[in-house]
Amino acid sequence: MRRFRERVPACRRTRGFTLIELLVVIAIIAVLIALLLPAVQAAREAARRAQCVNNLKQIGLALHNYHSANNAFPSGGSAATCCPGGLQVRTMWGAWSAQSMMLPFMEQVAVFNACNFNLVTIGDGFSEITNSTAVTTQVNSFVCPSGPTYPTTGNWYGKPFPTNNYFGSVGSSLNFDGTAGPGAPNGVFQIGGAMIGLRDILDGSSNTIAFGEWRTGDDNSSKLSIPQDVINLPGSQFPAGANWNSPLLNMPLGGQPFLAWVANPCASSAQASIGSGNNRSIVGQRWDMGLFGRTLGNTLLAPNPPYPNCEINTWGQGEFDAPGMYGMSSFHSGGANVGMADGSVKFLKSSTSTVVVWSLGSKDQGETVSSDSY
Repeated sequence: MRRFRERVPACRRTRGFTLIELLVVIAIIAVLIALLLPAVQAAREAARRAQCVNNLKQIGLALHNYHSANNAFPSGGSAATCCPGGLQVRTMWGAWSAQSMMLPFMEQVAVFNACNFNLVTIGDGFSEITNSTAVTTQVNSFVCPSGPTYPTTGNWYGKPFPTNNYFGSVGSSLNFDGTAGPGAPNGVFQIGGAMIGLRDILDGSSNTIAFGEWRTGDDNSSKLSIPQDVINLPGSQFPAGANWNSPLLNMPLGGQPFLAWVANPCASSAQASIGSGNNRSIVGQRWDMGLFGRTLGNTLLAPNPPYPNCEINTWGQGEFDAPGMYGMSSFHSGGANVGMADGSVKFLKSSTSTVVVWSLGSKDQGETVSSDSY
């Protein structure tokens, strides 16, 4: 018998994709991903920025709870004793930070109780080892999630440095020393001198910055990271006409020499500092030390300026225990979050004028600042 092949109607025939069709589909998917990815990244950054705001709100709440208990804000550096066998009281290098004093009001009672506040935070091996377990604890409320987690080359007794993205503001001042007479800082925090309370904030607590945000250092002094790196200026290179006790360390009185100092020697020395030991990349490396560059900073320039920070090396010290600029920065686009003295949180734009930044930093100089100016 003759066999007949069954014919498949043309409408039932199947065929694969051509190469051109496949490429078109891939191109469409790539375009969609390219359009979607920035939106996803923006949403993630919005969430991180919201968490950063929440951190500052928690710090602000703790600040006011501390004030309620003590009728004053904590000192920028609380004194401690050093060196068993030859005890000495230290009020600068080795002092405890305001952040450490606020721990019980941030649900960190266990960390607070583990700290021996009678001993210095740095300065002798005995004190450092005694407190090493407590002070190497990372407090999440001190960390902005928008910043990178650096693969730090250093450590503190075998643990990563417990970083801190939120500094207590000494105001629009190059100084932190509350005993420096007319050169004492004009902000909410200082080391030495009287503890500051709401009664002292004459410009209004909603118009005065208590905490600012900064980028932590990458612990790599072989490259220059602006604005967070600190240039250690050799010699006592104060702004023209200023010294430790000079009122010219405070803005706006010392504004003109300060702005000249930012450009030269501060910025002009930046490149030469790489690899020389004068480039310090350890800003915000620890939350326990009451010291410039660790837990204290100032409001001298708007966030994320094109200049590095600068330390005025007055006696060849190895830490940030000298006047200088340790300012605001962040990984948020367009500015940085700041915590006001009333506990509120605001976003300070990078385009904010320098005079407005000075006014927001000082607590009692009679400045009036409109909310639309920043």
